[in-house]
Amino acid sequence: MSLFDSVDHYYARYRPRLPDQVVRLLARELAGAETPRLLDLGAGTGQVALSMLAVLPPTARMDLVDQDEGMLRTALDELRPRLGGRTATVHAVPAEKFAPAQPHYRVDLITCCRAFHWMDRAAVPAMADRVGAPQGVVAIMGDGSLRTHPAEWTVALRGLIQSHLGEDRRAGATGTCREPGRRYEDDLADSAFSDIVEHRISFSRAWTPLSVLGCLRSTSFARPDLFADHAGFEEQAEDLLHQHAQDAVLHEDGVFTVLLARRPGTTR
Repeated sequence: MSLFDSVDHYYARYRPRLPDQVVRLLARELAGAETPRLLDLGAGTGQVALSMLAVLPPTARMDLVDQDEGMLRTALDELRPRLGGRTATVHAVPAEKFAPAQPHYRVDLITCCRAFHWMDRAAVPAMADRVGAPQGVVAIMGDGSLRTHPAEWTVALRGLIQSHLGEDRRAGATGTCREPGRRYEDDLADSAFSDIVEHRISFSRAWTPLSVLGCLRSTSFARPDLFADHAGFEEQAEDLLHQHAQDAVLHEDGVFTVLLARRPGTTR
């Protein structure tokens, strides 16, 4: 069972897409590619692909990889009306198991957003080396979560969640999540993609109490089935969020980190 089973509706509606500056950064890595191909790992309901559509030419091809078939179906539902001449193909397999059916498949940009910590972090770069074009780039990126953000309202919300579920961060119904033992940069440094540049991009988001609750429903640490009384939790959370909101808005000012990794000696 996936950590995110049955939450694809909330994931699609409430998970934030990429900030515009991140989209432009990634688009530069595809500049000049006649038929650019994007491979998105841990694609969820297509947040990366949907964010990138505006900067992809009609010849672009996208492959979305995720273990959750429901999320991929939702991603295709969201993408199809917007594709134009582009193509989008989904693959319901673990990221490290992705194996293209086409001979001579080569991908220009491999992305992984907010998902690398769930993966086999040695096997994924090895897979990327097998399918990546000679000048292909791996982008590992993320911006934390509402559980880790240090704003006053998110700290209070985290305390409320812990009062229901305990101090440890839950990871679905059967376990807890520990911080990675080492940095993503170290994982990449031990791979073929050892030429790494970090980009830190500031962003601001506006939430409403209801959009925060919707996003929480999509997470592994506060999904509804973890709570003995989820309705009671949401009632308490909504009251807490309204107390912290200014004109019904909750502000999140954070940093989106993008690690762009390539094989040494290659540039676009």
